[in-house]
Amino acid sequence: MSPAEFAELLRERDGFLILSHRNPDGDTLGSGAALCHALRRMEKTAFICNNPQITERTDAYIHDYYAPDDFRPDTIMAVDIATPGLFPKGFEGHVDLCVDHHPTNSFYADETLVVSEKSACGEIVLEIIEALCGDVDPVEATLLYIALTTDTGCFQYMNTNADTMNCAARLISLGADHHKVVHDFFRRVSKARVMLEGMIYSGMKFYRDGKLTVAFVTRKMLHDAGTTENDLDDLAGLPGRIAGNMLSILIREQENGDSKVSVRSTPEVDSSKICAKFGGGGHAMASGCTLHCDPFEAERQLLKAVEEVWPA
Repeated sequence: MSPAEFAELLRERDGFLILSHRNPDGDTLGSGAALCHALRRMEKTAFICNNPQITERTDAYIHDYYAPDDFRPDTIMAVDIATPGLFPKGFEGHVDLCVDHHPTNSFYADETLVVSEKSACGEIVLEIIEALCGDVDPVEATLLYIALTTDTGCFQYMNTNADTMNCAARLISLGADHHKVVHDFFRRVSKARVMLEGMIYSGMKFYRDGKLTVAFVTRKMLHDAGTTENDLDDLAGLPGRIAGNMLSILIREQENGDSKVSVRSTPEVDSSKICAKFGGGGHAMASGCTLHCDPFEAERQLLKAVEEVWPA
């Protein structure tokens, strides 16, 4: 399916509820909100599912799109969600449409558009909106710029390529507020975030002469640093900053005792194969999964999986 064919499916439908994934990032939310805005321009009824894990930083851009409690959708569309296990908390049900860029998408929806070579789902949504509306307005451009920059670490991650930069330039030319997005998402952090980063770095573990790093975020660390969810964006990139690193793992303890795992790697290691052993997935160089155990048991299991996927 092409973006133009996906746009045709949108023309045929109405009453949209747009889903973002658990622990939502700027790509799932920015892409979903941009689609919602475009559908409204086409005089469609469209809302975003009020994901309870949305942080204040992103809420400032998307709060006008939340669905009212009594909304009953005719079409449920998932954006940037690879598997049903990543549906937002509180949602259970059938999904009609899905647009995604994860090669591990399980094709759970009735109709699915996956373009795995894109750095961010926002790049695909840009093409959908152009096919749907004939243009992209500044509001949509800004939302898609959030999607693009957050999924590439403001163009620092290894998924960034020439097409990514061309897309960024195009969105700015269409009216994306580059300076505000960069200021809001990348230039300012709280004191609590700085304190937490210090704890993460001081507790980091190194294996294989630094080629493999493991970092932890426990509930006690979050409490001691005084963090909120607004302080926890993009923690996964921290352990991979060490010179010589090829594979980094960040393990975050959840309120229910589970461990949420984010794996990042260079092209030599396929992180998605590691996460797939625990029912997760993602991209070859950026993947995630959840283990039903404490962080230190999760580390033991993950190191074993690493040996199987990437023998020393």
